[in-house]
Amino acid sequence: MPINPDAVGEKSEPSQRSWTSKDALLYAVGVGAGSLDPVNLELEFTTENSENVEQKVLPTMAVVLGGGFGPLNKVGTWNRGALLHGEQAIELHRPIPVEGTLESNGEIIGIYDKGSACIVVGKTETKLVDTGEPLFTATSSAFIRGEGGFGGDRGPSAKRNAPPERAPDHSVTYQTREDQALTYRLSGDRNPLHSDPSLAKKSGFPKPILHGLCNYGFTGRALLHTLCGSDPARFKSMEGRFSSPLFPGEAITVNMWVDGNRALFQTVGGDGRVVIDGGVCTFS
Repeated sequence: MPINPDAVGEKSEPSQRSWTSKDALLYAVGVGAGSLDPVNLELEFTTENSENVEQKVLPTMAVVLGGGFGPLNKVGTWNRGALLHGEQAIELHRPIPVEGTLESNGEIIGIYDKGSACIVVGKTETKLVDTGEPLFTATSSAFIRGEGGFGGDRGPSAKRNAPPERAPDHSVTYQTREDQALTYRLSGDRNPLHSDPSLAKKSGFPKPILHGLCNYGFTGRALLHTLCGSDPARFKSMEGRFSSPLFPGEAITVNMWVDGNRALFQTVGGDGRVVIDGGVCTFS
C-alpha cells in the first residue's frame, strides 16, 4: 500500500516499558557523560552508589524510553532503508525516575508530501504506570525518501528557530569516542549502519556514523549543564532538526543563544558543519 495521507489521527495500542538504574547509567555513558570533568565525572548520572550523590537521569533518555515515530505501520509500506530521522522534540512533565514502568500512546499527527519524499510526524504521550502521572511528550518526524508525489499537503516550510546573527552566549565542546556508537547502541538502536563498516561503505560513508539521537543526547547534556545548573528538574523541553551525520571520534560543539528561559541552539561537528539545526530549549 502506498503512503496513505488519511492515516493522520491513527493511534497505536498502548505499550509499556520498564527500565532500571543500570539502563539509566548505560544511556548516560552512551551520550558521553563522565567526560565533562575529570574530577566530578558527572557522578549523579554515571553512578548509583557514590557517597552523598543521588543518582539522576539525563532528560534526553526520553528518546529511548518512548520517543518513537508513532504507528508508522498504519501509514503505508515503503523501503525501510529510505527512512531518515528528520526532527526530534521532547517535553518533560517531570524528571525521569531512575527506574520504573511507563505507558506510551502514539499518534500520527501529520503526513506531508515534499515531492521526492514524504514526511510523517508522530507524537507520543507517556505516563508512569504506578501513579498515572504524565512523564513526557515526544514528537518525531520521519523523512521517507522516494515516497512523495501522492498529492498531499506540503506542510510547513518556513525555517524555524534560526539563531541570531551574533556570537553565541555559550559554546560547549565535547569529544566523542571512537567507540561511542558501540556504547550508545546498547540502549536499543542496533541499526548496523552505526556499527558495521561494510554496511556503512555501501551506504556511502567512510565508516559507521554516530546515531543522530546520540548527537541529540550530547547536545542535551550541554544544555542541561549550561542552562539548568545540571538539574534535570529545570530542563523543560528540547527540539531540533538533524541536518548532517557525525562520526565517532569527532568533536561536537553546541552553540547557545539565550533569551530569558528559552535558548536557541545549533550543534556543529569538528569541521564546523551543522549536525543539529533549528534547536530550541526551554528551562526554568
